[in-house]
Amino acid sequence: QVQLVESGGGLVQPGGFLRLSCVASGSRLSILGWYRQFPGKQRELVATREIGGKVTYGDSVRDRSAISRDNNGNTVVLRMTDLKPEDTAVYYCYGNIGAPRFEAYWGQGTQVTVSS
Repeated sequence: QVQLVESGGGLVQPGGFLRLSCVASGSRLSILGWYRQFPGKQRELVATREIGGKVTYGDSVRDRSAISRDNNGNTVVLRMTDLKPEDTAVYYCYGNIGAPRFEAYWGQGTQVTVSS
């Protein structure tokens, strides 16, 4: 059974720094990363990192984010700088087992609130 355990989040000051970590267990996931969800909206991509090294960023965070993955491939860390109030959302860890099944998995989500 795949589990994604998130840590980080909470209240961040505008202009501040965010670090989110996600540890995967139960299976080796081809893709690990983060999505976020605003109230009443669908989840949107923040960043993902494939086990082969390919990285994908969402347009709204591309210039302010960095995603890394440990050598074992089980932990992914997202760092974001210059947080804005519009970054306030629930952030979800995302994993995908990849080809050929492409099964997706989600963490429980962690609230990030950017406010002074």
